[in-house]
Order: sequence, then C-alpha cells, then structure tokens
Amino acid sequence: MTLQFDVLAQDGQARKGRITTPRGSFTTPCFMPVGTRAAVRTLDTRDLEILNPSVVLANTYHLMMRPGPEVVQQMGGVHGFTGWEGHVLTDSGGYQVFSLDPKVDDDGVTFQSTYDGSTHRFTAERVVDVQLQLGSDIQMVLDVCPPSDAPDSLLRQAVDRTAAWAIRARRRFLETSGHDTGANQFGIVQGGTDLALRAESAARTIEVGFDGYAVGGLSVGERQDRMLEALAATSPLLPGDQPRYFMGLGDPIGLVECVALGVDMFDCVLPTRLARHGTALTWEGRLNIGNSSFATDDRPIDPEFPASPVARYSRAYIRHLFNVDEPSAARLLTLHNVAWLLALMESVQDAIAAGTFGLLRQRIAEVWNRPVAEDEQPGH
Repeated sequence: MTLQFDVLAQDGQARKGRITTPRGSFTTPCFMPVGTRAAVRTLDTRDLEILNPSVVLANTYHLMMRPGPEVVQQMGGVHGFTGWEGHVLTDSGGYQVFSLDPKVDDDGVTFQSTYDGSTHRFTAERVVDVQLQLGSDIQMVLDVCPPSDAPDSLLRQAVDRTAAWAIRARRRFLETSGHDTGANQFGIVQGGTDLALRAESAARTIEVGFDGYAVGGLSVGERQDRMLEALAATSPLLPGDQPRYFMGLGDPIGLVECVALGVDMFDCVLPTRLARHGTALTWEGRLNIGNSSFATDDRPIDPEFPASPVARYSRAYIRHLFNVDEPSAARLLTLHNVAWLLALMESVQDAIAAGTFGLLRQRIAEVWNRPVAEDEQPGH
C-alpha cells in the first residue's frame, strides 16, 4: 500500500485532507514537531502521546552520526528505538550537510561530521538506504538547498542537481522495494524565489513520480512576501491528489498564509526553540515570560487556550522557573508551544470545513502583526 491523500473539504485553495499510510491515517493541514535526534527537545515519548501530533520528524544526518543507522535498525527502527507508534518523517539531512561548507559535485556531497570531524559522503542512493534502515513512514530525497541570497548560477545548479538526484533516489527506493516496508518517498521542489525555476523544478520533480511533494528552499531568510510569491507560483503546479509539504515553517502567520495557498504539512523547530528561550505562543502573540510584568501574574500562559497541558501553572510560576534556571521551565513551555500550534492547525481544519477559514486567517494576522509593546520586549 502506498500513501493515499483524500481532500475532505476546501475553502478557496485551503484544503482539509486525510493522509493514509500502512501505519494509519491523519488529518491535514498539520504541524509536525521536530525530533532531530529521535527526541523532541525536552520532551519524552509519553509527552508526545499526550500531545498527539500527527507526525514527528527525525533527522537522517544526526541519526546517521549518532547512534548510527545500524543501531536504530537493530532496535526496531526509529519507532522501536523511541517507543513512538505514530507516524515518523525523516528529512534527508541535506539541509544540515549543506550548512557545513561541504564539497559538492554532481554525484553527491562530502562533509565532515560536527560530532568528531570524520569525513562522510551523502549520495541520493545512500540517503535512501539510511532512511530505510531508520524505518520512517515518509522519507525525503536528497536535494540542494541554496541560501536565500544565492546568485542565479547557483540556483540553476541547485535545481539541476536536485532533479538529477530525485531520479536516482526514486530509482533506488523502488529497486529496494521501499513501499513494501511501509515507507513513502517525497520529492522536493527547489528554485529559490525565481518563479520560472520554481515552475521548472516542480515539473521535473512531478515527472519522476513521488508519493508526495515538498517545497524546499524557502523560509531561509527571504522576505515573507517573496516566500509567498514563490509558493503561490509553485503550489498550483503540484498534483491536487497528493500531499504538499512546506519544509521548515512554523510561525502562525506563515502557516495560515501557506495553508491559504494549498499546503498540507509543515514542520519547524520554532516552538521548541522559542520555549527554551522563554517565549510562549499565545492568542496575544508572542509572550516573553521573563518580563518583569509577569512576576505576580496568576493567569495561565494563554487564558484563551484552556486545553494547554500547562494551564494549571501561572505565568509567575513559569517565570520563576526560568529565573532560577530550573530545567522544567523549558519543558513546560515546549509542551505549551507544541500544543498551541497543534491546536491552531485543528482550528484551521475546522474553519476550512465550515467555510470560515478567511475569518481565522484575518484573526491570526491581527494578533501576530500587531506591534510588540515595550514591556513585552525581552529583558523587561
């Protein structure tokens, strides 16, 4: 059985869908927490079971370095290793590798490990093999993700290499009977903010024929209007009966605006990274818990989100935990932030089904575009 995607409701280009794999089904649009090293930072598997995300990410590069794909495979794949029975998506590790100043050629990429300085090589085929050892439900192909300010020549090269590697990755996946293991494989569209290259990359990726399609190389430093312009030129070109995944996006406005352009899946480290730095996602916008105004504030982190797993704790208490460097502080805010984004996406699904997505989109824009007051700035 390969991945199946069904559109359940539509409001403009925004769509509510259901993805079914051999592991089960989940509803989209969805946000996927990032568990880089087979763990979402500060959380354990029981926390994830309570939060109940549709999919959790793991990173191929990091798991290949530590503990190694052979160890993960021996332990029953990433599901057996972590005790997580829900869906797992593994990215290719290419984004991390390309941040290491690697040596790139048409065949692959050579890089040094950030763990011990040892030399390793990724090819399209190697990345498929490692992800099959990890046992993820959805795996990503190796692509070239250039920086946002890359010159035209590098964008062209990235599109060409991504397309060539996609063909090789798909061939390897099918040759090794990837679908028989329960796995599915997504291709990735590149092209920066060049609309013509985006269209070309989409066409070349679709021609290969994947189980789903991702938009990569955006939300990497470019202005949001340019990001959305590039997505608007790409999304309608992708098959309507397969999932569309925007890689590396997690801010509420970005999520909702990309859903409005037909995207179904998202991931980002934003909720966990913000939590470790004392910032909460709320219906008031970002809340910096270290602000002195919260020292005696007995309200929960977000009074408009009573279902938060940390609603029992006051702002004053969580602020205190951060001030005394208590490790549970980051964990509590991570639980809240991940739950808040998951709840936001459930609200998006409900709004699409009810035909009121435009109203929710407007509310998110009003909350998250408002100026930050002086006493909300970090350090106050």
